[in-house]
Amino acid sequence: MKLNGLLAGLIFHRHSFGLSALLVFSLGFAAVSIAENGAPVAFEPNDEKTSDAYQPPTEEKKLTLRNAVQLALEHNPELAAFAKEALALQGLTLQAGLLPNPVIQYDGEDVSSRSHGPAARFDSLRIIQLFETGGKRSARTRAALLGQESAEQDYAARRLDLIARVANVYLDVLAGQERSKLALASQELAQKVADTASKRVIAGKAPPIEETRAQVALATANIEVEQAQRNLISFRRQLTLLWGDPAPTFTSALGELETFVVIPELNALEARLRQNPLALRSLKNLEQQRALHTLEKARRIPDVTLNVGIRRYGWDISNDTTALVGLSIPLPLFDRNQGNLMAAQQRVNRAVDDQAAMELQLRTLLTQAYESLIAADTQISMLRDEILPGARETFRMANRGYELGRFGFLELLDAQRTLFQNQTLYLQALSNYQRLINEVERLTAAPMEPANQKPQK
Repeated sequence: MKLNGLLAGLIFHRHSFGLSALLVFSLGFAAVSIAENGAPVAFEPNDEKTSDAYQPPTEEKKLTLRNAVQLALEHNPELAAFAKEALALQGLTLQAGLLPNPVIQYDGEDVSSRSHGPAARFDSLRIIQLFETGGKRSARTRAALLGQESAEQDYAARRLDLIARVANVYLDVLAGQERSKLALASQELAQKVADTASKRVIAGKAPPIEETRAQVALATANIEVEQAQRNLISFRRQLTLLWGDPAPTFTSALGELETFVVIPELNALEARLRQNPLALRSLKNLEQQRALHTLEKARRIPDVTLNVGIRRYGWDISNDTTALVGLSIPLPLFDRNQGNLMAAQQRVNRAVDDQAAMELQLRTLLTQAYESLIAADTQISMLRDEILPGARETFRMANRGYELGRFGFLELLDAQRTLFQNQTLYLQALSNYQRLINEVERLTAAPMEPANQKPQK
């Protein structure tokens, strides 16, 4: 199997959160992309019909990474919780832009005078309206909108992390399948060696201890097969649990491990870090805190309350009606919102520090992943071009020499063990290489260019 680079489309419909534009994050998981029928498959976004993005497994129940990602995006409960929070903040943005409700007030008053005349009644009806000054409503709306956009970036970051998790576990499944094939091949090889040793012992060309050693090596190979199969079962369950299915129904996962990318310079990758949803979220958080600081500054300006109404004089006095007009403005003598303004300024300062810390954290993680990726690429090249060909040739010569009686069994056993260990090491190096590409692409939120050169066999 090979694992070609996946271009996983992270689709984020902003209009579903009250906005009009469609924000598409193209996430290149080149390490864990799928090649079906020898051609790379891209997980491309669909603007209109999301049902077209998911293609159920075939009758053979062969799972693709596209199917796995779509299932996780649709059914993962953790991601659904973040989506609901973003929807909740849409309501807060709507609420922040609403005008204060008017107040209607009725007053009824009886005035009776036992010594000066008949009783009188006064009926008053007022409408009271608060008018916000200083741009409070627009500042409050902007702060709420930035909070909603920050939550959207948080949702995008969680979605990106989920795709990365699916890709990594899918990679474990592919590597587990290859590990099982390698263990079965080693078991078959050990069986052939055991049969050859048995024939040599029967023919009197070798002592019985060689047959015993061969049987021990065969038993070890059997244990390796069982362990590889158990690990594969565990990885399959871990994958399906990401979309809430505890019992895997697919028979195999499609994909290729031996696919490589062009590794760009570190400074070129660092320039892409600003597109990471976590970086965008920290930027939106800073903008929101500044908007809240602007709102607290506006709250220093007193609001105006206007009331208008009528008063009617009834009963025994003439039915006259009088217009009422009132205006009230708080005097900012003691409370000038200075405490809230100070707190808002400190939160702005903290947001600046948080943004710098997030940038440093992303840069540190990228540097670590990049250096490890370079080392993994070098290790793969050495194993593929130098070590594995030498180990295969050594085992071929040892096996042939053992059959002809020129080499002892220990030399053959050592050559067999060396070949199996280096094949296992090569598989682990490929898995590590693909996982590091996953990490780099997760941090940069962009795909890496696939290499055109095919690996040499």
